[in-house]
Amino acid sequence: MELVYAALLLHSMKKPVDEAGVKKIVEAAGGKTDAVRIKALVGSLKDVNIDEAIKQTAIASTAPAAPAEEKKEEKPKKEEESEEQKEKKAEEAAGGLSSLFG
Repeated sequence: MELVYAALLLHSMKKPVDEAGVKKIVEAAGGKTDAVRIKALVGSLKDVNIDEAIKQTAIASTAPAAPAEEKKEEKPKKEEESEEQKEKKAEEAAGGLSSLFG
């Protein structure tokens, strides 16, 4: 997780998200660096618009859940479980940044 934070810090400071920058930040914070994980992170972020990913994640996490609760009361038990599974999958998909960064 510290690698993701380092990448976000570099991005917020308008610096390039590269292996050297991520490594410096992690080392400065007293963490241990893993060159393979850093390289994988930087490679996975190469074609990602970080600002857009943050915006999408923020919108998905603030979506209201009240209408789903009203529907649950009207549905039988099996459909309730299905609805809960759908909500869980939607929440997992909303965690976009964490899945992008490994």
